[in-house]
Amino acid sequence: MHTIVMVEFVLYCLLMLGAGYLFSRKEMDHASFLLGGKKLPGWALAFSERATGESAWLLLGYTGFVFATGLSGVWVAVGISLGIVFSWLFLAKRFMKEAEEHQVMTLPGYLAKRFGSHSKIILWMSTILIISFMMFYFGAQIAGAGKTLFAVFNINVTVGAVLSLAIVILLSYLGGFTAVVWTDMIQSLMMLVTLVVLPIVALFHINAADLSISAALTAAGPTMDSWTGGAIGFALGLLLFNNFAWFFGFLGGQPQLSARFMALKNEKEAKTASRVAITWTILAYGGAFMIGLTALTLYQGQSFADVETILPFMILDLLPPWIAGILLSGILAAIISTADSQLLVITSSVSEDIVNNALGKKLTEKQLVTISRLTIIGAGLLGLVIALTSKSLVYLVVSWAWAGVGCTLSPAIILTFFWKRYSGIGVIATILSGFIGTIIWISTPLEEIISSRFTTFFIAAFFGIVFSLLFPVKESSGEVKNTKEGDMSTKVIG
Repeated sequence: MHTIVMVEFVLYCLLMLGAGYLFSRKEMDHASFLLGGKKLPGWALAFSERATGESAWLLLGYTGFVFATGLSGVWVAVGISLGIVFSWLFLAKRFMKEAEEHQVMTLPGYLAKRFGSHSKIILWMSTILIISFMMFYFGAQIAGAGKTLFAVFNINVTVGAVLSLAIVILLSYLGGFTAVVWTDMIQSLMMLVTLVVLPIVALFHINAADLSISAALTAAGPTMDSWTGGAIGFALGLLLFNNFAWFFGFLGGQPQLSARFMALKNEKEAKTASRVAITWTILAYGGAFMIGLTALTLYQGQSFADVETILPFMILDLLPPWIAGILLSGILAAIISTADSQLLVITSSVSEDIVNNALGKKLTEKQLVTISRLTIIGAGLLGLVIALTSKSLVYLVVSWAWAGVGCTLSPAIILTFFWKRYSGIGVIATILSGFIGTIIWISTPLEEIISSRFTTFFIAAFFGIVFSLLFPVKESSGEVKNTKEGDMSTKVIG
């Protein structure tokens, strides 16, 4: 059985690498390498954004979370789904227009351009924030790949992680953003097939065995069959907040997702993309939730050393080899699609935000692309070290990174978009308080009480608002409001 699955795994990997090689043959400037030159169709960007946003976390982490918690795990899906819908309906077009107006390619670059008199410190702080947390996020993807290959082929976790990293580095190195988006599109479809087909198959098996999901939930524990996890009063509020809090990271602060919004060509493409992304989200999260519940029903009474391997276990158990190979490739697809996008975010932070803008190095387009590719290799190897040394679960590592990056930068983006009194000092206060707040919160028992995904957002927003009121925008400060022309240097006075 594993031979057929292995062959399909290998074919899938060769397909991805072939796509990367195809795009590597095209001459690319720095803008094309990092953002595709605004030439990609909206539907492809939507598939890419969803594949990037939903990684090993969704297929391994969330399905295992539902398996372990029962019905109350639905609030995670609700929070995330609402966040995705909100970002596509209310933020995507704005990102597209702002990127075009200010001629920027990255989220830190946009904030720096909008608040020009504080551009350098905003660039440094936001890129340090992104690189710090994104490296752990990336490491979680490589760890997830190692888990998948171990569960399927009993390949040593370290060997599996190294093999997966090699694919991610080659794909990102060869074709840049364009190759990542088109391969993401394929991978996004594979993920969706896995999340839709597997629960349907599982329901057939449950029906054939005359099993009951509700009975299995009741037997699994006193809180498993409760939509509120058996919590009441204040405890119920905390449960809902902690699970729903994923919503706050989707409000523009995830650079690997906002890059897809920036790459949109026009409003027509943006509308098409939003429909695709929202439909994908409903199907994928509904499927992942059902996978957790059906696994709990089919394998009630069985113990698993790691609940985050429940999905590959189900696939191998319920499906014939040739179908299993395709669906298992969907897990690897989820990992690769997120990991290569995260590598590009780290790369853009180094080559565009630090080297090109913060340091102001005058380099040719070819030199900038070379720096980007060298960064991909270096960051990839560092991510591997994190993956092999971290003992945290995929779910927890991603949760912390989501708070540190998304829930810190989301209030910065929301306030920039919708509050005219937001100032450069306010941006700095937002980033600094979010970064420090997350580190302190996840290092103490406070994280067990209420998630940093919730507290970070409101801490960062609070300090951003307070410091904007204390240090308001001045006409002579050089801060940009609605300027369409010129580079960053023309917006900075003194």
